[in-house]
Amino acid sequence: MNTNRLRLAAFGLMLAAMPVLAAPPFLVIAHRGASGERPEHTLEAYRLGIEQGADFIEPDLVPTRDGVLVARHENALSVSTDVAERPEFADRKTRKRIDGAWVEDWFSEDFTLAELRTLRARETRPATRPGSAAFDGQFGIPTFAEVIALAQAESRRLGRPIGVYPETKHPTFFLHEGRHLDGRPIGLDTSALLLRDLVAAGFTDPARVFIQSFELDNLLRLERELMPAAGVDLPLVFLIGDVSGQGAGGYTGFGQPYDLAWHAARGDDLAARYGALAEAVPGFGAGTGYGDLVQPAALAALRREIDGIGPWIAALLQATPAPAGAADPRPRLGLGIAPWLAEARRLGFAVHAYTLRTEPAYRFLDAQGREQTAEALLATLMAAGITGVFADQPGAAVAVREAAASGEAGAPEDSKDSGASADSGTSGASGGSGSSR
Repeated sequence: MNTNRLRLAAFGLMLAAMPVLAAPPFLVIAHRGASGERPEHTLEAYRLGIEQGADFIEPDLVPTRDGVLVARHENALSVSTDVAERPEFADRKTRKRIDGAWVEDWFSEDFTLAELRTLRARETRPATRPGSAAFDGQFGIPTFAEVIALAQAESRRLGRPIGVYPETKHPTFFLHEGRHLDGRPIGLDTSALLLRDLVAAGFTDPARVFIQSFELDNLLRLERELMPAAGVDLPLVFLIGDVSGQGAGGYTGFGQPYDLAWHAARGDDLAARYGALAEAVPGFGAGTGYGDLVQPAALAALRREIDGIGPWIAALLQATPAPAGAADPRPRLGLGIAPWLAEARRLGFAVHAYTLRTEPAYRFLDAQGREQTAEALLATLMAAGITGVFADQPGAAVAVREAAASGEAGAPEDSKDSGASADSGTSGASGGSGSSR
């Protein structure tokens, strides 16, 4: 019997039985908190996201030297903290190969939790988010346990369930490949650490937790080994990056799951590790990219053990880069919604798209060069079948959801001036795994 199908069905029944305001069918996920308005992955950003009506708060998780999970988008710390300005940590800067790309920085796994607590968070996109940058230096780095505690406290205060939606960052690097500054293997299973914190907090209701990853191996281990051993059964979401095929075979960080490239390069038994998926995808191995994994046979194989997918909005829209020499560098909308969305919904996947952002820099243009607002774009994606969205400004997504529930055709015309838009994220295609998120 497929336990994944049973728990998604139970989740759907729960939603139907609860008041709409308590647990709406369409989920709004505060992406790194309300990260468009406060420095990302801080308790203040998460708290603001909840205040704006988000159903889930989303912490990306990386480990400390002493094995504590903390909320950072990357283990590289210089963009999101003041570590580069701290002379006492100058000797921690080093160069590491992470998911196939060399990075020179300060890394979370080379700091104890006590040391990380001395750092202060800062806005990662100050040029486009000066309002958030005004809060630089005011907030610290929370642990995953503290994020869970916030969700619990806010649920009690507001009388509605707040969920957590953690992402395991670079699980292959931390478990198999990475080394500390002193050369010792890191050897930390962040998926197991995540479950440890959830169980310790008693936060294991499958209606209030999704676990996400751009990698497949750790999700499959969670389903087959780690969750049964911990006595929990939580929905798993596979994040989908660039499906154009540009990242497969010569990994770029956003075109294929890094675990697949790593295990294939080692000559590991891919059929034993990936099961039915290895049979469903022709030539499954080092050249397999996300685009191969959204084909019908691959989706059907994934559905045996995975509950949801998290596609990049640009991929859903089949967006294309701006034409060479174009005055406006923002991407253009494609010919329509990607056909694999309908197939994913037919198979019963939850589909939570990323990332809705409200700055003009992230807007898509149509064939006539006109900007598309997030309100209209999100309404289109909702009508096409997505069941949730990650949003840097969750209040904007909540407004679209409320408009849809009331039967309004779209957002007010003056919203076009608000800057609301979906993440065009063109720079993400060349960054680390999930960088556009």
